[in-house]
Amino acid sequence: MRVSDDLHQFPDRMDMLLTLVPRLFDSTDLVSFVDTYSTHFVNGGTEASSMNKIILADIQAIFRAGTAKILAMEDDFRIIAQCPDSDRLYQAIDAFRGVVLIFAATLKTDLISLMEKVASAGSRCISILENNESPQPFLAAGVEGLVYRNVSGPSLLECARRVAGGERFQQPGAGNSELMEEDLVGARVRDRLTSKEMKIVALIVQGCKNKEIAIRLGTTEQVVKNYLRSIYDKTGVSDRLELALFTIHHKILAEAAAAVGNQMMQLV
Repeated sequence: MRVSDDLHQFPDRMDMLLTLVPRLFDSTDLVSFVDTYSTHFVNGGTEASSMNKIILADIQAIFRAGTAKILAMEDDFRIIAQCPDSDRLYQAIDAFRGVVLIFAATLKTDLISLMEKVASAGSRCISILENNESPQPFLAAGVEGLVYRNVSGPSLLECARRVAGGERFQQPGAGNSELMEEDLVGARVRDRLTSKEMKIVALIVQGCKNKEIAIRLGTTEQVVKNYLRSIYDKTGVSDRLELALFTIHHKILAEAAAAVGNQMMQLV
C-alpha cells in the first residue's frame, strides 16, 4: 500500500487514518504506517504522546461497538484496532506498541502467552469478564484491569485511564442481590414484549439492520420501525445499540432472545 508523501504537510489527516484503522485492519502496511507516523506528525507528537491508544478485542460485535462508542466520546482515547478473534488480536499486538488492550474473556486465548506478548510490546491490558466469571485466573496471569460485562461507562473509563497510567483496577463483582435484581428486570421486560417484538430484539442482537429484519419477518421496514419504537418504550433505551447492550446485560432476557433467534435460524 502506498501512502502519499504529502501527509508530512497535512498531519491532521492522521485523525482520518486512525479512524479508518479499525475498518482497514487487514492491511498490515496501514497498521504499521499509522503506528509509526502517529508519533511524529500529529501536532508535532504532542497529541500522540498524550493519547491512549486502544485495541478492542471481542467476539461480540455489539459489545465492541458499545465500548467504542463510550471511548470515542473522550479526548484522551483513540481506538486503533478492533479484533473479532484471537488471530486478529495477536496481529494487532505485534503491530502496535505501548497500547491498552481491552479484550473479552470469551476469546478463550492462552492467558500466559497473551500476557507475554503484551509485556514484550510494552502494553497493558484489561479483560472483560462475564458477569459470573471468576477473576482469579486473570489476576494470576497479571492482567492489570478487570471489569465485567455489566460495567458502566464511567467505570470502564476509570479503569482504562488507571491502567493506561500504570495502575491496576478491578471492578467489584456483583453480589447475589444485584444479579437477582438484573434478572428480575430482564424477566419483566421479557414478559412485556410480544412474540414479534422478541423476534426483532433477537435479530437486533445478531446485528441485523431494519431492512434485513423486515425480509426475515416478511414485513416492511416501516413496520419494523414502529415495533422498535414500542420496544424502546418498554426497555427504556433510545437506539438499537443500547437495546442490544441492555438485552445482553440481562441474563433472562438474553436467554429468551437467544432461544427465539435459534428457532428462527432453524426455520431458514
